[in-house]
This record gives sequence, C-alpha cells and structure tokens, in this order.
Amino acid sequence: MTGFDKVKKVVLTPNFMTISRILAVPVIVVLLMVETKITTFCAAILFSVAAITDYLDGYLARTRGLVTKLGKLLDPIADKLLVSSTLVMLTSLGFLQAWIACVIIGRELAVTGLRCVLIENGQDVAASSLGKYKTGFQIAAIIPLTMHYSYLGINFNVIGLFFLYGALFFTLWSGLDYFIKARKFLSF
Repeated sequence: MTGFDKVKKVVLTPNFMTISRILAVPVIVVLLMVETKITTFCAAILFSVAAITDYLDGYLARTRGLVTKLGKLLDPIADKLLVSSTLVMLTSLGFLQAWIACVIIGRELAVTGLRCVLIENGQDVAASSLGKYKTGFQIAAIIPLTMHYSYLGINFNVIGLFFLYGALFFTLWSGLDYFIKARKFLSF
C-alpha cells in the first residue's frame, strides 16, 4: 500500500470526516469574524464541504460496516456544533434574526435531550424523514446566508431567507413530531 493509499484510507473513514467537521467550526467562525465578501464566501464553501461530510460519513459507516460508538457520539455533536456556531455568527453579523437562531438551536438541544431519554428506554433514535428535511433546509439556508452578499448579480441573502423559513417550519414540525412520538417515555 502506497503512502497516498494510506492517507486516502484514513481520510475516507467516517470518524475522520466527523472530526474534520468539528475542526471546521473554528475556521468558519474566524472567517465570519473578519466578514468581507471573500471571507464569507470561503466560510460558505467550508460549511458546504463540512455539510457534505455529514452525509458521506454516515453513508460510509453504514455501507462499509464502520459504525463505531465514537462515531455515534461525535456525529450528532459535530452537526450541532457546525449549524449552531454558524447561526450564532450569522446573528452576530446581523445576517439573521436572533429569535430564529434561538428556535433552531433550542429545538436541537431539546431533541438531543429527548434522544437521551429514548436511548435509556432502548428506543430507536434514528433521524426521521422530517428531521432529514429539516437538516436539508437548514443547510440550504445557511450556505447563502453565510455568503450574504450579491455575487454575479444573484442576491444570495434572499435565497437564504427563502430556505430559512422552510428550515424554521421543518425545525418546529420535526421537533413536535419527536415529542409526540416519545410522549409515553416522558414523565413530568
């Protein structure tokens, strides 16, 4: 096996991709702190690549039998860190209203807590189709909102806002769906 093959084998492992997504977070934050047309574009590209690894690491883990306890723990954390930190930065820059970021991040925390309760009760915590739509709309909103400016005459902020309201809808719907389905495991 050549050195390149060894590197390729490591880079294509699901846990490496998950960790790289976590490591992308501070880079995205710094790029957005500088906030120029170029740095926001670079942050959007890096966020896009990180979002692709979210899909790819899960696919590789399932199809190649590489599912690990570490991966099960880190993958949702990486996703929450990536989305939440970018939303916080977009809010701090005035690219996003704070209440929307609060609703999305609050739902993520509430559902994560619910998943812990479900795991304790031996229940399946796989993402529902609504959760997948939510993630897709969040990513589709965050990328153009991160770019924020117009490029080649295209106003990416308007595109981002369109997907953002779709993300908000699916965020609320999927969160409510999780809690309705899990109500028998919740005691108040």
